[in-house]
Amino acid sequence: MATVQFEHIHKYYGETRVLEDISIDVNDGEFLVLVGPSGCGKSTLLRSLAGLNDITKGTIKIGERVVNDLPPRDRDVAMVFQSYALYPHMTVEQNMGFALKMAKRPQEEIKKAVQDASSMLGLDDLLSRFPKELSGGQRQRVAMGRAIVRRPQVFLFDEPLSNLDAKLRNQLRVELKKLHKQLATTMIYVTHDQVEAMTLADRIAVLNGGHLQQLGTPQELYDQPANMFVAGFIGSPSMQFLHNHEEGVVIGVRPHDVVLSDEGMDAQVEAIETLGFESFVHLNLGDESLSLRVEGAPPTEKNVKVQIRHMHRFDKETGQRI
Repeated sequence: MATVQFEHIHKYYGETRVLEDISIDVNDGEFLVLVGPSGCGKSTLLRSLAGLNDITKGTIKIGERVVNDLPPRDRDVAMVFQSYALYPHMTVEQNMGFALKMAKRPQEEIKKAVQDASSMLGLDDLLSRFPKELSGGQRQRVAMGRAIVRRPQVFLFDEPLSNLDAKLRNQLRVELKKLHKQLATTMIYVTHDQVEAMTLADRIAVLNGGHLQQLGTPQELYDQPANMFVAGFIGSPSMQFLHNHEEGVVIGVRPHDVVLSDEGMDAQVEAIETLGFESFVHLNLGDESLSLRVEGAPPTEKNVKVQIRHMHRFDKETGQRI
């Protein structure tokens, strides 16, 4: 296990600034998620840690070692990719043990490491199969198993679930959480899916446009977003913004903080999304739009009254939380 430190990381491609002064300290044994929209720099930061990308300026440390100039094989990290990257001509067992075989480890050590990892991931019955005989979820578990057998100081995950359907993503999220608890190893995970970030992370680093927007626990980011970008990105459904209020102030409201009330503001129901146990009601309040979450049956009338129980305030010019 090890800490990871990103110290003032910059990455430029010519005039294009992909990462701009990123500093993050990752604790020993922590599960840190890097989240943000496509092109925000999160995968570039992860690949820089793995040694697959060079950085323009800054320092990267794993434990006490500065690894800027070390090749990937000497950084003691293992990376799981979106594409699985399994060898098609090798069985599951051979894929999982390949790195140890290349390191000329004893056969008995390789066999035990593979058995331990396969038991952890529920792959015992699949060890003799080839990748083409596996489902997407099984292939991804094999890719994780291949990383586990190496027992690295740090595990790196680059959008590993994005090729899977929703049901498999939910299942593997739970397995990843269990895996982290069992291994107690530092894990850094990249995703554009804020639900993955919220459910997996000890802490989340939100990136946008190459800048670190906020670093904190999932609850901190949800309850106290640093700016309008974080507020709109974290939370499902996302925060909604009301602009036509006090000069210089934007009001942010989460759907669960809007309630039906006989003494509230007049609103008109525009659309209803029914999910069985809850519904999302989309409203018009004059020039503004607002949504609320209700449990059970939604309102049947067109005209309703609503109250806002809690709101966030942001500076209209800077977008920063007030």
